[in-house]
Amino acid sequence: MPATHDNDQIHTLSFAELAHVLRQIFLRHGTSEEVASVLSENCASAERDGSHSHGTFRIPGYLSSLASGWVDGKAVPVVEDVAAAFVRVDAGGGFAQPALAAARPLLIEKVRSAGIATLAIRNSHHFAALWPDVEPFAREGLVALSVVNSMTCVVPHGAHKPLFGTNPIAFAAPRAGGDPLVFDLATSAIANGDVQIAAREGRTLPAGMGVDRTGAPTQDPKAILDGGALLPFGGYKGSALSMMVELLAAGLTGGNFSFEFDWSRYPGAQTPWTGQLFIVIDPDRGSAQHFAERSEELVRQMHDVGQERMPGDRRYLQRAKSLAQGIEIPQAEWARLQVLAQG
Repeated sequence: MPATHDNDQIHTLSFAELAHVLRQIFLRHGTSEEVASVLSENCASAERDGSHSHGTFRIPGYLSSLASGWVDGKAVPVVEDVAAAFVRVDAGGGFAQPALAAARPLLIEKVRSAGIATLAIRNSHHFAALWPDVEPFAREGLVALSVVNSMTCVVPHGAHKPLFGTNPIAFAAPRAGGDPLVFDLATSAIANGDVQIAAREGRTLPAGMGVDRTGAPTQDPKAILDGGALLPFGGYKGSALSMMVELLAAGLTGGNFSFEFDWSRYPGAQTPWTGQLFIVIDPDRGSAQHFAERSEELVRQMHDVGQERMPGDRRYLQRAKSLAQGIEIPQAEWARLQVLAQG
């Protein structure tokens, strides 16, 4: 049973226990067994690794989208073998992670055969962190890059109105001496989930994160969420990367651009209906060397010049702590999850 700490109002539970509760929530709110299993593991993984903006915090958004009829929680992805190194998936208006799970065996087969393969997912909803999508490939010795676009909420550099999504990019590579190198970054100055958390906690944001509904710079997360918009990171550089994500995740896959879908007839819809692209590489084919050893040498050099923390290290430290001591959930949040699982 989960341990309760009355002094700090925290429940501590194992990964399996949290995933089980989340799975029950998804099942009770209209998903299939397969979708519930994939989404619950994804959310529990984010919470375990300290990515709270994509953990249990996201559950109300998932359920609201399901209840509105905007997303199909029982969609069965259709996997299409279209070329020697290319796989397409029609997610059927469902979530992207089950589509990835359905296509993964064929994708891996093609990578092992051709040395590189592409997976294009369309007609899909992605509402989670992107790093869980790529890290497993690196643990199999592969290099993986993924991009996904989202709903319009970012003003392109030099523009006056939002057009792009937060449009994250995730990358994972194996290394010989430790956990894979993994990063997951939004091309916006801040992730939308972090803005939502700041608003919920009553915190202001650093300057340069977003604008209000009049287009004026603001540090108030509520003003950004209430008709305002985010800015790209790094000015024109982040804006160019966001454009690239739109082209790869929507233009190439056949998914919607961030501005192409209209959820106005689905009150409560929160999940962007777009596309996702993966490029997965067998790295030893390119160098005729052991790539993991080469990446480990790069890590050694980075340490030598003073960079102590590698991409993904903070998540790995939190993961180890959570697996050893349990995942901590605020009591109020735990109570809400229990109600959702039972109702």
